[in-house]
Amino acid sequence: MKAFLFPGQGSQYSGMAKDFSTYPDWEEYSEKAQKILNLDLVNIMDGDEEFLKLTKNAQPAIFLASFVAYKYLEGNGIFPDIVAGHSLGEYTAFAVAGVYDFETGIYLVRKRGEYISEAIEPGKGSMAAVLKVKPEEVEKIVKNYEGLYVANYNSSTQTVVSGLKNSILKFIEDCKINGIRATELVVSGPFHTPYLESAKEKMAREVEQIRFKTPKYPIVLNSTGRETSDPVELKHYLLEQISGPVYWYQSIKRMVDLGVSSFIEVGPKNVLSNMLKREGLNIKHFSSLEFESVK
Repeated sequence: MKAFLFPGQGSQYSGMAKDFSTYPDWEEYSEKAQKILNLDLVNIMDGDEEFLKLTKNAQPAIFLASFVAYKYLEGNGIFPDIVAGHSLGEYTAFAVAGVYDFETGIYLVRKRGEYISEAIEPGKGSMAAVLKVKPEEVEKIVKNYEGLYVANYNSSTQTVVSGLKNSILKFIEDCKINGIRATELVVSGPFHTPYLESAKEKMAREVEQIRFKTPKYPIVLNSTGRETSDPVELKHYLLEQISGPVYWYQSIKRMVDLGVSSFIEVGPKNVLSNMLKREGLNIKHFSSLEFESVK
């Protein structure tokens, strides 16, 4: 079995549009994205790194690039048996599986970025990655700090903590004293925590009137680490992951248990590839697959 994995925020970089414009479906979908959002997304993707990094810009940029990458594979007869996406990437997974169309997806991720940005005052929240410590240990440590939560279970050796900025800084300082490697992430807020409950509520109103279809590929969900093809469950858990943790490592293990023997990361950069390679899994980045259809 083959799984397609779609990356989340942090995979954006200035020059994305130039790089992804080499793929056959770029023009069609970049034009659709800019029309729907009434936004010069292409210039944003090739412009100032700090402006691109803003959640409301980074999310549609990554979604667009990842979707075009998927169309490239599809156009060359490469299809998944199952899909998953990391945080924002879950929205891409839903689109490629046909739960909703591209136009709906690009609209939703822009709104998601806007609502997350509005949920907490800029600078009051942050995140930190903890390396080479078991997730269970990180869970115990986090309980000693006000307003901190485990946000991402990324791998057996990487767990991400999220919450109030002051608590994150104190957490990192204490980790250093205790010989634990913890690094603050360059993000604009406390993702995947209850601080984003207002963003979840606003997104619920956005998806309320959207009809989610049965996906053509099973989707392993961030919030459960389990697969489903039930449109009702898909809608519920797509919202849950905004303010709840991402069980990414559990999702990967579930796919392996289901018989997945190869993974393909579909999108910009290679963040997910690096994580899975450290777990000894067979993963390739889509750009390493060469086909004649590339211009």
